[in-house]
Amino acid sequence: MYDVIVVGARVAGASTALLFAQAGYRVLLADRAHFPSDTLSTHYIHQPGVARMARWGVLDTVRATGCPALERTIYQVGDVRLDGCSVPHDGQRAAYAPRRYLLDKILIDAAVAAGAEFREGCSAAGPVFDGDRVVGVAFRSSDGGTYEERARLSVGADGMRSVLAKGVRAEFIVHDELQTCIYYTYWQGFQSDFELYERPGRWIGAVPTNDGATLIAAYHPQSEFDRVRGDALANYLENIQTTAPDLYERAVTGERVERLRGTGDQQNFFRQPSGPGWALVGDAAHHKDSITARGISDAFLQSDLLFDSVGTALQDPGRLDEGLRDYAQQLPDELFEGYRNTLFTSRLEVTPDRMTMLRALSQSPELTAKYFAAAAGGMSVEDLYDDDLHQALAA
Repeated sequence: MYDVIVVGARVAGASTALLFAQAGYRVLLADRAHFPSDTLSTHYIHQPGVARMARWGVLDTVRATGCPALERTIYQVGDVRLDGCSVPHDGQRAAYAPRRYLLDKILIDAAVAAGAEFREGCSAAGPVFDGDRVVGVAFRSSDGGTYEERARLSVGADGMRSVLAKGVRAEFIVHDELQTCIYYTYWQGFQSDFELYERPGRWIGAVPTNDGATLIAAYHPQSEFDRVRGDALANYLENIQTTAPDLYERAVTGERVERLRGTGDQQNFFRQPSGPGWALVGDAAHHKDSITARGISDAFLQSDLLFDSVGTALQDPGRLDEGLRDYAQQLPDELFEGYRNTLFTSRLEVTPDRMTMLRALSQSPELTAKYFAAAAGGMSVEDLYDDDLHQALAA
């Protein structure tokens, strides 16, 4: 019998397994994929997520891949340009954007080094129940049957379409409409910082990553998805050229080095994240539009939150259930502001009030740093609106 079974070994699952294994628990981590392997991602890890990697002992390994430290952010909307970097979070000033075939494997290897058992190419069939309590996970065997593994806590980290979430009938507690569709690919041969460009109905992001490559992502409203995917590459390039012409000119001096990837299924929701004997983390519990690049950082936060809620309670079902209830209450409390801000951003609306605020922020390096910290989840929006911003808006 395991203390914890984690289904899904990407960033949320691997980091959850790592924390429980580091605490000395017997952990099984399983994923239907084989690693290293890629997945849809914008790669960006904000400073709070970087601080967690440092605390967990994996940041140096990420740096050793050659992933560049991102210490400058450019955000251009019309004639307003913010240029700076976030306020440091727990001593971490830089962000990082490692390729997922590197990051996920680093976290898995760290979990295994801490004592977790890892099974790849291993598909979950659903939770195992004893009454209304989850007591383990059923997995598919190579002969087409299933077998069971038992655990005190079963964690679903298996994405938006989570098998565990479906099996426990985890209901949506918040569910909003799709906002944007995204297409992206990788370019080499030019220099870039972390750069964001916006105009009404359009958004471009440039994210430097491994091997001297830069991911460039183009966002359109979800209402245009059918048209955009009809000629995805032409629409992708047209968006970059008209929204970020300087970035486009730099990019085309280099070369596009991978195929175009994209999706029109960027769901926005919170699910009920826990119940007797089970919990959800990462995209299984909460997903939002990728436009604010909060997915990895927020997955790390959820792993930390779950461990802090139940990490000393696994041997006592009563205390475990109490900790799981605490987790269910804290998760939306911690993440709802970022969710609300993401929905606002993903509407792709450039309003006069927003332009007034951005213009005021652009006049002060300190206010710019606070704005980027709020976008990273390292500072609340309420804290951003301090006396200095009010004075700048009144000027």
